[in-house]
Amino acid sequence: MSSPSGPSEGLDIQFSAATREQTLAWMLSYRGDVTVVSLDGTTQVGYAFNQTANSIWLELADGSDRREIAISTIASVRFSGRDMAAGKSFDRWIQRYIDKKLAGEVAEIPSENV
Repeated sequence: MSSPSGPSEGLDIQFSAATREQTLAWMLSYRGDVTVVSLDGTTQVGYAFNQTANSIWLELADGSDRREIAISTIASVRFSGRDMAAGKSFDRWIQRYIDKKLAGEVAEIPSENV
């Protein structure tokens, strides 16, 4: 599938008993749109926000009503939208911190007042 930490944009998974549990977990943790292809060939694109024992809920990308999709009807899932949580913002922050320290500037990690 993908890395153990999760999927990446563009990953396409054929839904089966072997991939079901991991794919559903990834769908719910992914911060971008997924494209769900049903066994009848129809596609739905949206943000997966909830799962029940038998279905997954999508906030549809086109703005129409939320949609409940029966898990038993899913043929494949594509992680089609950019994962908004992906990226290197922490890495960039660390690099800025190092750059400031090397330049002799004040670089600090502020803490919350408790």
